[in-house]
Amino acid sequence: MTPEEFRRYGRQVVDWIADYQEKIESYPVLSQARPGDVLAALPVHPPEQGEGYENLLADLERVVMPGITHWQHPSFFAYFPANASGPAILGDLLSAGLGVQGMLWATSPACTELETRMADWLAELLGLPAAFRSDGPGGGVIQDSASSSAVVAILAALERANGGRAGREGLTGRHTLYISSQTHSSLEKAAKITGIGAAGVRTVDVDPRTLAMDPARLDAMIAEDAAAGAVPTMVCATVGTTSTTAIDPVAAIGEVCRRHGVWLHVDAAYAGVAAVCPELRWLNEGVADYADSYTTNPHKWLLTNFDCNVLWVADREPLVGALSILPEYLRNQASESGEVIDYRDWQIPLGRRFRALKLWSVIRWYGAEGLREHIRTGVALAQRLAGWIRDEPGFVLFDHHPLSLVCFRPAWDGLPEDEANEATKRLMETLNASGDLFLTHTKVGGRVLLRMAIGAPATREEHVRAAWRRIVEETRKLEKSLQ
Repeated sequence: MTPEEFRRYGRQVVDWIADYQEKIESYPVLSQARPGDVLAALPVHPPEQGEGYENLLADLERVVMPGITHWQHPSFFAYFPANASGPAILGDLLSAGLGVQGMLWATSPACTELETRMADWLAELLGLPAAFRSDGPGGGVIQDSASSSAVVAILAALERANGGRAGREGLTGRHTLYISSQTHSSLEKAAKITGIGAAGVRTVDVDPRTLAMDPARLDAMIAEDAAAGAVPTMVCATVGTTSTTAIDPVAAIGEVCRRHGVWLHVDAAYAGVAAVCPELRWLNEGVADYADSYTTNPHKWLLTNFDCNVLWVADREPLVGALSILPEYLRNQASESGEVIDYRDWQIPLGRRFRALKLWSVIRWYGAEGLREHIRTGVALAQRLAGWIRDEPGFVLFDHHPLSLVCFRPAWDGLPEDEANEATKRLMETLNASGDLFLTHTKVGGRVLLRMAIGAPATREEHVRAAWRRIVEETRKLEKSLQ
């Protein structure tokens, strides 16, 4: 493809994306494709000869679009937001165009140093502690996801728990990781990957009302495991769980961790970015005093398209000690001088994309005030929705919704619990099949709840209100059929 061809087709692609964003509400939120539909529309064998890009763009509409669930649709309320914004898309385009492989400082100094500054900028915007800044003992790094950050944090915790020998000598004895029933499943997967194993994952009781981890029970479990010869290695406290946005008491958990010498990892994948608003900085209570590592996802609720997770550590030494390896072909003067950061030592893969460009693009385009406005809009819409649910007869609101996720269900008066759960799932499937909105569910105390997560950049009150009207309408229909 010549530069002139790239210009011509590049303009077409940008125009296609802009058109898509303008007409996104015309699509059903959830893909209507059946299993195998996209495969059946694709040739079994690759083309022998190259062809014009016009054919690909035509097939994008014919083959791909019917199989797309529209995550940026203003009526997408499932899972958590996965924001994509114009500045972030352009930042990704610049990254792709430069084609940088940023494994070492020497392979592109700007890739490393812009990332360092972006991690510092974001730490400042979120009010995170000085130890997490690059000019302190720790620092930040952009990962692909909070799942990768969990693996990296556990490896650093193992390195510290084993006196800096885990990376060289491997693990001996039983190590334990502490989570709650509400912790993201990526932590258990990370335990399997890092050698702790599923048997070493200890699940701590939660407060039945708030679903927050019980620090007293955590304290007792760590003491019991240590007495039995295990090496308590890491505790994961969650700020904004996936199920209901429950918030673990980081300060109280941190006190337990400090008393036992255990690494505290704070998973704030969804909720952490909300601290860009000063009135929501309470989310970080205890982080400055106790957290050894902290992670959040700008690619969820901060207008930065996937993938962009940021992990900070209060002390980089165990992290680099666990992950650093230097074959001869990577040796260079800058690395050996000790004056630069080589982010290959802060992650699992060697290779690195220039992800900092899209975060830089987003922060500069929106500024702190623009980012705060986006978060505040999501929170305000969620609180209005919670008020409508509370005021509507025949609905039950899960009364923990400090951010932009609201959990609720019809009361289904008179139905046994198992039938009420099935009715809730049936309601969700009916709503999703309509194409007008997309919800997911969770289960709390044996009860199935609907989750409505607000935060897509295009979502306005009219979309939330229309979704709520549709939920009430379909609920009343289903209630009649169940009588």
